[in-house]
Amino acid sequence: MVVCGDDGLAHRLAAELRGVYGEQVTLVVPPSERSVRPPVVGRARATTAALLDRVSAAVNRAGGNGEPAAGAPVMEATEPNEAVLAAAGVERAAALALVYDDDETNIRAALTARRLNPRLRLVLRLYNRRLGQHIEELLDQAAALAAGDGNDDGAGVDASTTVLSDADTAAPALVATAVAGTSKVVQTDGLLLRAVERTPRPGQMAEPGLATLALLSPTGNGSGVPEGSGPGDEGPSLLPDAEAVRGATGRGTVVLEQVSYAGPSLPPARGAVPFASLFSRRLRWSLAGMVACVVALAVALWLVTGIHPLKAFYLTLLDLFAIDDPAIGASVGRQILQLLSGLVGLLLLPVLLAAVLEALGTFRSASALRKPPRGMGGHVVLLGLGKIGTRVLTRLRELSIPVVCVESDPEARGLATARRLRVPVVLGDVTQEGVLEAAKIHRAHALLAVTSADTTNLEAALYARSVRPDLRVVLRLYDDDFSTAVYRTLRAAHPRASTRSRSVSHLAAPAFAGAMMGRQILGAIPVERRVLLFAAVEVAGHPQLEGKTVAEAFRAGSWRVLALDTGASAGRREESAAEEAYEDGRNSGLVWDLPDAYVLSGTDRVVLAATRRGLAELLGRRPPERAVPGATAPGRPLRP
Repeated sequence: MVVCGDDGLAHRLAAELRGVYGEQVTLVVPPSERSVRPPVVGRARATTAALLDRVSAAVNRAGGNGEPAAGAPVMEATEPNEAVLAAAGVERAAALALVYDDDETNIRAALTARRLNPRLRLVLRLYNRRLGQHIEELLDQAAALAAGDGNDDGAGVDASTTVLSDADTAAPALVATAVAGTSKVVQTDGLLLRAVERTPRPGQMAEPGLATLALLSPTGNGSGVPEGSGPGDEGPSLLPDAEAVRGATGRGTVVLEQVSYAGPSLPPARGAVPFASLFSRRLRWSLAGMVACVVALAVALWLVTGIHPLKAFYLTLLDLFAIDDPAIGASVGRQILQLLSGLVGLLLLPVLLAAVLEALGTFRSASALRKPPRGMGGHVVLLGLGKIGTRVLTRLRELSIPVVCVESDPEARGLATARRLRVPVVLGDVTQEGVLEAAKIHRAHALLAVTSADTTNLEAALYARSVRPDLRVVLRLYDDDFSTAVYRTLRAAHPRASTRSRSVSHLAAPAFAGAMMGRQILGAIPVERRVLLFAAVEVAGHPQLEGKTVAEAFRAGSWRVLALDTGASAGRREESAAEEAYEDGRNSGLVWDLPDAYVLSGTDRVVLAATRRGLAELLGRRPPERAVPGATAPGRPLRP
């Protein structure tokens, strides 16, 4: 596999592919990246550092002209042109990831790569969603046309194109961290699922949740063992059967559950502006007083002159609006009332003008930014409405979580989204006193600091903790060492509060890696030093699944069917008695709690959890070799 990029996401993605999936990776980075220590993920830290040192020495031995040495696992190139992609082995690669920060660079390189290798699986990083859809269709069409030119070598090869945004892929994990305190999440069919470690009381079993994914190691020290280990080893037991779960009393488990929000719900959406919000309370009292004066004058005129009450009210209005009907020759009482009515009319003019101006201002502010309402609480305070913050805001509102945004730039791209979603926004520098107070930080459920400045996020988190020590805080920090230091310090200073520090590349890399492995990979969740993969698989063509019940298709330690994707099974065969048990849940898209007696049909599409070796066996692939931390294989050829 080939990864091309110019920031931390490229390094994290390469380390994810090597450390989690055991793939062989060639990394292409700009020359300036040599002097920057790239962020890496846990077990691949020593591997990547060693690779960079070896590549620097290899480049110097190549003649000192800056040309990368042939076969080197890390190449240096200013841009991914045709020569660079060919040298990186794109023509023989299984997948290519283009994760440059510039959309145009990724598109240009993708078009070149598709021409070099029509059977190549492409993964692009693009922020523009609409453009990404068109590019994905264009590249898929080019691959289909190339496969139809009489070349049958690509039969069965996944030459798909997947367009992702680091903002979109990181947003669910950030939201889950703010809501549930964990970033071990998998998103499927609009649902956000998380893996939770549960420690039962002595002699008892933990709650199973949607499914029990693993039994933790009895020692609890996190020492991992290879995936081929037997049941007697001290490592975690992945995908245990029901008998193993019942026999593991007092042992910690990893269960799957849906991410939900238990705080106050959003107020109901209102289509039109209510009448009460058109005028302020003071103006409403003024209007009420003027109406009372008109009624009192009409009643007085009726009593003084003895005319009909309706005529008295009509004459009062004529006097009020200064319509020329002087009371010449009338009684003194009538003349006095006419003068009073004219005076009230003069007083009414500014009140009417104020009412008109307030109504116009209310209609204008209906499309403007809202302020946090009084008494708001249990919400999430979101700092920053840039590329990441906008996606996080959208995801929070999809989960019906109340949000208050804080943004210092009045021209930020996320303000239009906040205005459209009618989310309260506080405009101001979060480092200034009073800004977080205006966002009701003292009554908030969590603080999400996702601005592009690490120091701003840290300062906001520290100030929020000084206001409310038990506040859940999630920070976006780029530098790994800085993030680790901040996390440990905040946890030590506030042991009872939840603190998480995350980088976008760290959160986005698993989704990009899953896309490189194929569209069926939904995500991966680490369990101690081992990994569980989640995949969406068509039952047809897999003898281990097709025609078997859910119980028969389950293989302990290898794979387990978790849910049925009803959206992909709309045209399936007639319903059986087992299907009737869960017919009420079909509208949700995914059916969990499948009966053990349900028979998997060739038209079904299922979501399953599997180990790396189990998924490789199920999909008919060669199981990847386990990546050993600190070791590299620069001389191994890329797998076709």
